[in-house]
Amino acid sequence: MSALTGTGRLVRLAVRRDRVKLPLWILGTPMLAGGLAASVAGLYPGERERIGYAATATASVVARAFNGPVHGTGVGAVVTAESFLTLSILAALLSSFAVVRHTRQNEETGRAELLGSAVLGRYALLTAALLVVLGANLLTAALTAGALVAAGLPVAGSVAAAAAVGGVGVCFAAVAAVTAQFTDASRGANALAAAALGVAFVLRAAGDVLGRVSADGMQLTSAWPSWLSPLGWGTQVRPYGDVRWWTLLLPLGLLLVAVALAYRLTDRRDLGAGLFAARPGPASASPRMLSPFGLAWRLQRGTLIGWTVGVALLAVAMGVVGDEIDAMVADNDAAAELVTRFGGGPALVDAYLSAMVGIFALVVGAYVVQALLRVRTEETDGILEAVLATSVDRRTWLGGHLLATVLGVTALMLVAGAGTGFGYGLAAGDVAGRTLEVTGAALVRLPALLVLVGVVLALVGLAPRWSVPLSWSALLVFLLIGQLGAVLDLPQPVLDLSPFTHVPAAPAVDVTATPLVALTVLAVLLVGAGLVGYRRRDLHT
Repeated sequence: MSALTGTGRLVRLAVRRDRVKLPLWILGTPMLAGGLAASVAGLYPGERERIGYAATATASVVARAFNGPVHGTGVGAVVTAESFLTLSILAALLSSFAVVRHTRQNEETGRAELLGSAVLGRYALLTAALLVVLGANLLTAALTAGALVAAGLPVAGSVAAAAAVGGVGVCFAAVAAVTAQFTDASRGANALAAAALGVAFVLRAAGDVLGRVSADGMQLTSAWPSWLSPLGWGTQVRPYGDVRWWTLLLPLGLLLVAVALAYRLTDRRDLGAGLFAARPGPASASPRMLSPFGLAWRLQRGTLIGWTVGVALLAVAMGVVGDEIDAMVADNDAAAELVTRFGGGPALVDAYLSAMVGIFALVVGAYVVQALLRVRTEETDGILEAVLATSVDRRTWLGGHLLATVLGVTALMLVAGAGTGFGYGLAAGDVAGRTLEVTGAALVRLPALLVLVGVVLALVGLAPRWSVPLSWSALLVFLLIGQLGAVLDLPQPVLDLSPFTHVPAAPAVDVTATPLVALTVLAVLLVGAGLVGYRRRDLHT
């Protein structure tokens, strides 16, 4: 029997399991890329605006750290600078999570052992996961190139840009193939892959910050740390400029090395075990673990800490940028108008801070979905049955997860607001005042996040089979409305579908209580519907 026996059947099984997730990934990424391209192209239609953008972005250390180098003054070069890292990080996360889901998670749940009872090669599970993810990246890249061409960008540059994004996805599929061998839990494997992405971002940012700027201030040559990062390889493709096609060979090289290493590590461990030995827990649990809330908080604690660190670092950096926003859009009326439209107020800096707080609220929405869908995971994995065999009833158990999620969301928004305000206050010379102001603005977004909490909980209670795809789809719709609604001039009824539309755009405008109360009431009704539905339905439905 070959080590790859059964790979084809496992590929079909993986595609069948991800029949909802894969289309969302393959179709959603090109839609996002096309929307970003259209919006950025509309902001910088003239040569003068693009030259000003390239000069400002190259001179700004913060812009170089977060956007990377700008290779040229064409529309495509500006679009790439503004959208590449967003699309690349999305591709990296989707790819790594998919590989872990079809490898380590299968072992963790016992599915791999069941499959292994048939005729199945040692490497079939890993190979099938990689083939599915590589195919998804290939299709996504092809459709993304088409979306960029449809947005009016040159064909060759669009193909290079899409291939660069796909190359990042390939790299982190390879990384996840290795991290899946180290831990005995999918959460640990995902955490290691996410940490690798964080290291790649820091290396790429360091290379661009330490890079050499040309004499005319228009070109940036990245320093050596950027060449140690898959994200840096993507920026070095230089789409719409002097394209370096050979750079696309680097992800393929990493893939070959990582797959060979993953195969070797697979041979050195037992099925279901990781190379890192699981640490034994304490001999006795804390008394706090006796309550459903205490258990839920303990289960979410590690994820919340990771989110808190990431949000804090990003918030401070975004706050520092606020001190440069006037200079960055000084010669571009369209960009200034867009910032004020996103932020909801006429004052440019306050509008920028409002827009950043709004974006953080949407990002924290991903934590809401991730934390609450753990409820569904514990139900389908059979863990919930053991808990309900005790004196704990369904509503008490679900209420514990709900309370832990709400407290986590509140903490993240406090960190996002305080970090953004602190970063801006540090640059502007008013740390205390701006920190308090922006923290208050962040808390104003909480009712909209509570509506999202209600939506996810209602889906878990009333439509459990579809709760996972519909929850993520709801967040995606809110994200697209929030990010593209102002750019595309969507009709007001469409904008009103998102609860974030109804939140006062503090600190750019004064806060009124009516929409916040209405959103809170809606959230309570949705949560109530979810609790009632969860109590009345059967488990595993």
